[in-house]
Amino acid sequence: MTASIALRRRRGLTRFLVAGPLLTVGALTGVPAAHATAADDIRINEVVTTGGVDDSIELYNKGTATIDVSGWILKDDDNSSKYKIVSGTTLAPGAFRAFDVHGKFGLGSDDEARLYLADGTTLVDGFSWSEHSAPSWSRCPDGTGAFGKAALTLGTPNDCGTGGGGTTPVAWPGSGTVGTADAADVFGQDLSGLHQEGGVLWGAQNSGKLWRLVRDGSGGWAPDTSGGWSSGKALRFPGGSGTPDSEGVTLTGSGSAGGAFVASERDSDASGTSRLSVLKYDVAATGSTLTSSREWNLTPDLPSTGSNLGLEGITWIPDTYLTGAGFKDAATGTAYDPARYGAHSGGVFFVAVEGTGMIYGYVLADSGTYTRVAALGSGMSGVMELQWEPQAARLWAVCDDTCDGRHRTLKVDASGAFTTSAVYDRPGGMPDYNNEGFAVAGSDECVAGSKPVYWADDSEDGGHALRKGTITC
Repeated sequence: MTASIALRRRRGLTRFLVAGPLLTVGALTGVPAAHATAADDIRINEVVTTGGVDDSIELYNKGTATIDVSGWILKDDDNSSKYKIVSGTTLAPGAFRAFDVHGKFGLGSDDEARLYLADGTTLVDGFSWSEHSAPSWSRCPDGTGAFGKAALTLGTPNDCGTGGGGTTPVAWPGSGTVGTADAADVFGQDLSGLHQEGGVLWGAQNSGKLWRLVRDGSGGWAPDTSGGWSSGKALRFPGGSGTPDSEGVTLTGSGSAGGAFVASERDSDASGTSRLSVLKYDVAATGSTLTSSREWNLTPDLPSTGSNLGLEGITWIPDTYLTGAGFKDAATGTAYDPARYGAHSGGVFFVAVEGTGMIYGYVLADSGTYTRVAALGSGMSGVMELQWEPQAARLWAVCDDTCDGRHRTLKVDASGAFTTSAVYDRPGGMPDYNNEGFAVAGSDECVAGSKPVYWADDSEDGGHALRKGTITC
């Protein structure tokens, strides 16, 4: 041990605190040989205690072998508090796995996170703190460094930059001027996710409705008056029941001909229960109601969240970009190989969770099964919209007035993970609206180095739900 070690006594237990891990004297005495490597290589890597997200503890495997952590136990500073890791849970070398523990115990402002082997008495690692995370307590470097305040990155490498771990926000990359893009009082409140497909703007409304909007001749958008779209079309779950709380919408490389994919956080007819689903709709169907032809219910695979804090944004990224960029598949720990997943959409669907700010990538098989291939922190306390911009090969993550209207862009880095490439303040001319939708025009609309972008204001401030600005191409 070095001179930097500090001796601390608490509740009659002697601990040595070293630049990160908390070691109980004698804790690993008598550890079976089979557990020696595991106990050395699995580390608490990130802890989140803020009220903006659920209490979470992330583990990281800094070793070279896959470790089975089935049955291992997480605790806070109370020995009676226990979160048991489910059977079949493994961590590949260099892998991250976050566990939402709030259903078993809370993490306070003066508390600690501890990891034990399945016997419940052999301490593997621990970390204590005397104030809430802001928003995260993170090790830098991953697995070996000291804990410090950083951006939220659960499930991905920690953001070890300066200034609290986050990228410094810069001015909006376009005009500061923002104008309305709809007539007054058309949509009411709750217009959310957007997706532009050439001369059509698709909009998801929380009330279980999908809009098909066309250009109004003055640079804005109006409901399509043909095909039964004039008041939007009601959405239903497969079988025709329920009312999806539709928050986001996206298309694949096949465009609307391949169906519209809607992210829903619950059935509004059972509003107290989360139902984190991606729903596929045939938007060429006639009538005023669209019934989903396929549902991928992701609820069992995601940490629990409030029923109105679930899936908020969705976008689709083509396999061609992901493979070309060297995207690393979190399910395998190796380079993403689309052929491994059989028939699917030709890309990965990324969904955002409002209550945690986490972004997850899924391959949604045509058969109705799914595989999670990515889990990344956005660096924001909440994400209300995701948008893939092919022209710039970047993923936009958008927060509403919860984060002062901040936007982040993410790209695949040299390690194969999506990481933040830039953080932008909202345009100077736009008040801090409750923007839950964001759409980027295609490269064909780039004029003199700029192209349009659009926002959907969930609160319909001033009687307008759609606004228009620009970004550089």
